[in-house]
Formats: sequence, C-alpha cells, structure tokens
Amino acid sequence: MNAGFGSWLLSMSLGPSTSGGMLGMASGIFIVLAATTFGSALLYAISGFGFAVLAAPLFLLFLDPARAIQLVIIISTALSILVVPGLLRAIAPWLLLRLALGSLVGLPLGLVAFRHADPILVRAAAGATIFGFAVLMAVSRRRSGQPGQRKHWTAFAMSPGGDLAAGAVSGIANAVVGMAGPPVLIYLLLAGAAARTVRATLLAFFALSYGVTLVSHAATIGIPAPTWLAAGILIPFAFLGGLAGRPIGDRLGAEAFAKLAIALLAVAGAYTLGAAAAAFAAS
Repeated sequence: MNAGFGSWLLSMSLGPSTSGGMLGMASGIFIVLAATTFGSALLYAISGFGFAVLAAPLFLLFLDPARAIQLVIIISTALSILVVPGLLRAIAPWLLLRLALGSLVGLPLGLVAFRHADPILVRAAAGATIFGFAVLMAVSRRRSGQPGQRKHWTAFAMSPGGDLAAGAVSGIANAVVGMAGPPVLIYLLLAGAAARTVRATLLAFFALSYGVTLVSHAATIGIPAPTWLAAGILIPFAFLGGLAGRPIGDRLGAEAFAKLAIALLAVAGAYTLGAAAAAFAAS
C-alpha cells in the first residue's frame, strides 16, 4: 500500500463527519498515523503497556473522542493476539483471573460513564491521577535506592481483593478512555511484582480486557463501519511493531523495565491531562 492510496483510503474510512477535517487528508498525515501505530505497538510489546499512551493522543487530534477510543480498542485487541503467545509461561494465571474478573465488574460502570460523563472532566481526572502516581513511584524508588534504604520500595503486598479492585478500575478506564494499562501497571509496580511477570500478565490481561471491551462497545454503543475500515488499514503497522518489540522486551532487565514503566505512566498522565486542558480551552 503506497502512502497516497493509504491516505485516501483512511480519509474516506473516517468519513466526512470526523472532527479535524480528516476527509482528504494529506499523505503526510497518514504517514504520521502509521508511524505512531508502529511505534506504539513496539513500545507495547517491549513493556506490556503503552500502545494507548502514544496512539490515543494523536488519534484524538483528528477524531472525535468516541471514534478515537474505539480505534485504539480495536487495534489493541488485534495486537494482543500477536504478542501474548510468546509469554504464556511467564503469566501468573490466578493473578490474571482476578484482574479479568475485576475488569468485568468495572466494565459496565465504564460504559455508563462513556455515554454520560463529561469527557473533559474524565480525561482531566484520569490524567492527573496517573501522573501523580508516576511521580510518587519515581520519588519513592529514588529514595529507596539511597544508602541505608531498601533497594526496592513497595507500598503494599498483593492480595486477591487488591487484584480484583485493580481489575475493576482498569475495566472502567478501558471503557471510558481506552487505557486499561495504567491502573493495573500502577498496582503491580507498587506491589513490587517481578518485571517479566508484570509484562506477561499485562499483555494477557489486555488480550482479555480489550476483547471484552470491543464486544461490549459493538453490542451496546455500536462501532461504525468506517472505524473498522480505518483500524484494518492501521493494524498491519501495529503487527510490524509488535513483532519487532517482542525480542527486545524479552531482554529487558527489572530495573530498566521499572524506569520505562514509570516514564510511560508519566507520559500517559501528561498527555491525557494536556488533552483535557486543550479541550477545555477550545470549549
């Protein structure tokens, strides 16, 4: 697919009602979207988290929030199917089960919020919370690495109730802002879970969570055919990024993983908060 044809096809698939004037968009915009999808998928395969962090903000520049979030959910579901099989042995099955059950409980609440909540307030609250936790963890890890301090700081021990609660918050966040990762990642990092277990369990959880959320959106809200077509155009770029990132993630050490995860959380929070501020200024 050349850039000119891809640009035309993507612009047509997004329809004339799309905010931002996507109809007839230039080839350069298509290249940016494809590159963002590839880079987000690469990061996702390396860390187990991050596709929505990079992709959603850019999609939101050109699409209305509902369509942008649905596009992220579709691509994330397809990408999860690709990257999970290579990490099956590292998955913590009972942890995964409790997170998934919690997500199922939180999902209906998220769908209700998606329909009725003020999107600007939702983005602002989500962004501020994620960014705040990222700063807290970064400061805490730095203090714990000082002489006389514990090397690895943890706020609490994981428990079945905590797993369920983290999953529920993730289910709500997934339906509302298309970001299932931050709540679970924050929980696992605060509890001091092993890096490989975090990555594998996150990826498996996303495969389940995004799949259920996708079906729920299609059944209750509806996903327009142009959105499916746009996702179909971008999914091959996501697959390429996922294939490239999986071997890199397998070699990532625990300390590097923690730093990358905290950086991603900070970016996710800042992007989401910035998007809310921009939307508020434009309203």
